[in-house]
Amino acid sequence: MSGTSEGPAPTADLIQPAVTESDEMLSSGTTPDALTPPVDFRSAFSAAPLAMAVVDREGLVVSANEALGALLGAQPGVLAGRLAADLVDLASDARTWHAYREVLRGRQARLRCTRRIKHPDGHAVWVQVTVGPLPDRAEAVLLSVSDISARRELQARLRHLQMHDPVTKLPNRTLFFERLSSALEADAYAEGGTGRIGLCYLDLDGFKAVNDTLGHRVGDRLLAAVAERLNRCADEAGYARASAPLVARLGGDEFALLVEDSTGTEQLADLAESVLRALQAPFDLSGQRLSVSASIGVVERRAAGTTATGLMQAADTTLYWAKADGKDRWTLFDPERNAHRMTRQALASTLRPAIERGEFTLEYQPLVGMEDGRLRGVEALVRWNHPQFGVLTPNRFIGLAEEDGSIVPLGRWVLATACRQARRWQVEHPDEPPLFVSVNVAVRQVWDSDLVADVAETLAETGLAPHLLQLELTESAVMGSAGRPLQALQALSEMGVGIAIDDFGTGYSNLAYLSRLPVSVLKLDGSFVRGFQYDGSDDKAVAPNPADEVIVEAMIQLAHRLGLTVTAECVETSAQATRLRHIGCDTGQGWLYSRPVPPDRISELLGPPEVQAAVGNP
Repeated sequence: MSGTSEGPAPTADLIQPAVTESDEMLSSGTTPDALTPPVDFRSAFSAAPLAMAVVDREGLVVSANEALGALLGAQPGVLAGRLAADLVDLASDARTWHAYREVLRGRQARLRCTRRIKHPDGHAVWVQVTVGPLPDRAEAVLLSVSDISARRELQARLRHLQMHDPVTKLPNRTLFFERLSSALEADAYAEGGTGRIGLCYLDLDGFKAVNDTLGHRVGDRLLAAVAERLNRCADEAGYARASAPLVARLGGDEFALLVEDSTGTEQLADLAESVLRALQAPFDLSGQRLSVSASIGVVERRAAGTTATGLMQAADTTLYWAKADGKDRWTLFDPERNAHRMTRQALASTLRPAIERGEFTLEYQPLVGMEDGRLRGVEALVRWNHPQFGVLTPNRFIGLAEEDGSIVPLGRWVLATACRQARRWQVEHPDEPPLFVSVNVAVRQVWDSDLVADVAETLAETGLAPHLLQLELTESAVMGSAGRPLQALQALSEMGVGIAIDDFGTGYSNLAYLSRLPVSVLKLDGSFVRGFQYDGSDDKAVAPNPADEVIVEAMIQLAHRLGLTVTAECVETSAQATRLRHIGCDTGQGWLYSRPVPPDRISELLGPPEVQAAVGNP
């Protein structure tokens, strides 16, 4: 659109209706339906307090009233012939400019927009601009401009109150996420800048104790003092940079420092260090001298592909790590550690349904007599055939099962499956000495279920003799047994079921207490057995650790005097087996003999003596 129009410019007569034949008819008393009474548009236009101008279809001001002249700081006559779009800044953005031209062309009925214009004396004025058709005047439109500066100022004050924390005067959670979302929009980092974003998410250590002991008023003063120190840290970090980090209070004693266009983890680490140092100095609050510390989760990454939710989840996780690692420190987000945490959560959420879906299987590891190398029994080891993570060993999920109680139904399934399999081997190989099966039991199974009843029912259903079942409990669980757990162990022992202490030697064994427990087997922890390894390329044995030998030999002798048998775990070399056999160990278990295998592989090992001896004759 050009700044001038061809032909003579329209005059102010446009706002004064021309006298027509219909008007003459009206004065003589004739009133056709299609006509309306005449109106003195010129008088109304001039006297109106609303700033207005008549604009032709080319966008030029035809006439302006006194109110518009006062608003723009110019005489109304001077405004005539000027582009209306220039007067109220309608061409500053493409969308408004297009809508304005559509109104001029008659393709759109009305335009309403808000603009910030500059008064000739220098101050800015916020106005609401409306452009619409004039009644019965196809050749012009009416532009009206209202001063909304006072309303905008009120809205700004209200927004500030809505977006800032009343205690610390910092931006609140709403404004923080608005700023974060804006920083993560593609336009924010597409041109210029580093294209990266960083966040320090901190929580005051022990703030709840301040509120509980000294009251919320002191707590609020402490939060305000912390905010002042955080602001100073942000100002120092922003020195000689394009902008300082945004400091916000997200709620409670949680604060965040958002770094746009970060330069890397080093910048965020320096900021976190400065925050920790700033908070180390005591706070003097109206006679109260308080000391606090903070835990900080630090995240720094590329803005592209990052969401506000994802960034905050990473920061929250890292803050939790900082607290778990000892508080009063900062911790950097670790993708591998987070992946492990996410995997753990995924496993925990699907554990119970997996039991119902039958995703668990058992493998069996042979327990071999040290004297003759014959297969005596097997330990049942549960595996989870996870549809996403593959085959998982017990260390990946047993702890989770104990935490959420699913160890009880899982333990029942393991017990029943292992006993059923042991009985099947016995039936399929009637000429061979029957194998006993050893099943691990968590102490929570004793507390949360009737283990004695479960075992009795399982033995009755499968037909397995009680002496062919051995239950393994960890040393810490057995040594702490009292009340119901001890009664359960005694009842199981009286039933004929063997009781074994797993990982013996790793805890604080009360040997006098051990003599009164219904235990029949000690399983030496593998850490002792590893001290028996022999190396040497010429098959010449290197002397083992003397201390391990003395300790193990003493434990074996003590166990035998108490009427217990001893199983050595993690036997991996024939040299270990030889030495263990010489000092009186009864049975061995480990990769020297066999890894955990499916039940059909155990069936293959049940055969003539020469076959069994081949399993692991050292």
